[in-house]
Amino acid sequence: MTVFSASQARPRKSLGQHFLVDGAILSRIVSAAGLTADDVVVEVGPGRGALTRRLVERAGLVVALELDEDLAEALPGRLGHPANLRVVAADARSADIPALLGGESTYKVVANLPYYAANPILRRFLETDIPPSSMVLMLQREVARSVAARPGSMRLLSVAVQCYAEARLVCTVPPKAFRPPPKVSSAVVRLDVKPQPVVPLTEAGGFFALVRAGFAAPRKQLRNSLGQGLKVAGEDVDLVLDAAGISGRRRPETLALEEWVQVYRIWEQQANGATGSLRQD
Repeated sequence: MTVFSASQARPRKSLGQHFLVDGAILSRIVSAAGLTADDVVVEVGPGRGALTRRLVERAGLVVALELDEDLAEALPGRLGHPANLRVVAADARSADIPALLGGESTYKVVANLPYYAANPILRRFLETDIPPSSMVLMLQREVARSVAARPGSMRLLSVAVQCYAEARLVCTVPPKAFRPPPKVSSAVVRLDVKPQPVVPLTEAGGFFALVRAGFAAPRKQLRNSLGQGLKVAGEDVDLVLDAAGISGRRRPETLALEEWVQVYRIWEQQANGATGSLRQD
């Protein structure tokens, strides 16, 4: 484990900076990414470059996206100006991803994401027209568990991410692996992005509106939570769930991604008048 000296840059709380310094965890992240000399890697939030140093040793090109302009300016020199490192001072939540890639269309994301911005950054990369082939991410442990959850523990975030990617936990990470240590534990998750999302982007708004409604009251039975979230009569929810072969007594957390898709398809048919009408409560 490396410890910062007094002369090194202090983490900025306003940017959620917690620098990963545990060498064993850094190695687990790089190993999980499975990098080769042919890979283009986008790293979000390189900070002082502990992970970046390992990435440039293995990848063909590393595009490091850093919000902190002082860190972005200092990073190339700190690493000895590697020829395969490109540092961009920008916010990953709004960055122009095609412009970052400079004509490349295949890439991977490897990052220790700031907790406050993890969800919008995830969405940015998964919903872009040029998504990565894989992502290896450090997240808050509970967020990582939700991302990789299986039926029985699903959340809205689980469905949202798994619509685009297969997810698995790589390892958990204690606070002491960072400087300064955060107040919560972290975990590394790997996402293998699907060639096409389970629901086309053109239908994503309607699909996630239904799933969001289903999780509006996650401790209630599905019949009640959907009825409440969609503001429709319980009898109409029964029609949809019966057609999907799903018991209304189940809880939202028990549904697999494929079951949510089935419910959505039948809901759309009902809403469009193909098999009946939906009565608003």
